[in-house]
Amino acid sequence: MRYTIRIFALLDIISIFLLTKPCWDILTHLNEIPDAYLSQAKVILTLPLFISLFISAIGLMLLKKVGFITYYIQFPFRLVVWVFSIGFITLLPELLNLGERWFDILFKLCFVAEFFRLYYTVKIHKKILL
Repeated sequence: MRYTIRIFALLDIISIFLLTKPCWDILTHLNEIPDAYLSQAKVILTLPLFISLFISAIGLMLLKKVGFITYYIQFPFRLVVWVFSIGFITLLPELLNLGERWFDILFKLCFVAEFFRLYYTVKIHKKILL
């Protein structure tokens, strides 16, 4: 179980690496954010989510309660901003020149996998820390 939580922490670290460039682009082009409410909300939610990934990754790696709580807070925002734990697999169709259909399939898989991660995180949290 501790091994599983550490894998989740590693997935958060991968998410940090993948979000670094988009967050940098957001910070350097704040005046170019579209006026659409959804675009602004996504930008506003992405930056705190990026910062909270550091907290959850470190907390989960050290098996601290703060890591679990941070992940629980992140969960709904991950779904809105599309920062999934295994979201890196959605890059495969682009890298391997697969069709758009594969992206859709992998995106749905990421969405479902995030719910599985939540389930197992809660289950492990109850056994380890409570």
